[in-house]
Amino acid sequence: MAQKAVSQKQVSIRLACWMFSISETCYRYRAKLSSENAEIADWLIRLTHNQRNWGFGLCFLHLRNVKGFGWNHKRVYRIYRELELNLRIKPKKRLVREKPEPLAVPETINDSWSMDFMHDQLNDGRSYRLLNVIDDFNREGLGIEVDFSLPAERVIRSLDQIIEWRGKPRSIRCDNGPEYINQWQVVSLGRTTRHQAGVYPAGQAAAECLYRTLQPHGSL
Repeated sequence: MAQKAVSQKQVSIRLACWMFSISETCYRYRAKLSSENAEIADWLIRLTHNQRNWGFGLCFLHLRNVKGFGWNHKRVYRIYRELELNLRIKPKKRLVREKPEPLAVPETINDSWSMDFMHDQLNDGRSYRLLNVIDDFNREGLGIEVDFSLPAERVIRSLDQIIEWRGKPRSIRCDNGPEYINQWQVVSLGRTTRHQAGVYPAGQAAAECLYRTLQPHGSL
């Protein structure tokens, strides 16, 4: 209608656009040739076939910077979407967690021990650690080792000292910390060490109970 008013009624483009409530950009727009759209589609199909890990961004940059085409990115993206060339986003796989072993109830002393660490800070900001060893049968605290660093060798030495007066346990319950995974521990103690499938408080009930008891008194 605006074009007819301009051509037949000798109305200016600005007045015609104002009368029919359209922008001058819309009035002057000329649809691109379908052959050019077909060329864009052909390039996109070839690029996505040869470069399967390329998304729209890399395809467009290749066409613009390498091939020298001056196509508008919105136009190219519209054709890209119409061709359904979008990269499929792979859903994240859920990690299959091992079912935790049920918490066994010890029947006598030295049937099962639990080991766990506490962490806290001094007033000067330095961090320290506490190693707690508990008898799961009567929740007796067998040992508390405190230092700024407690490597695997230190853990083994502390356990050996407890064994000298307490005797060997049938099993020791602990998490998967690096201090426990060390094979020297198994060789030194010569017994079964039960590592939990994951670190969770319920698996070390006695050690967590002692942790809550000592925590209010741990800050120095």
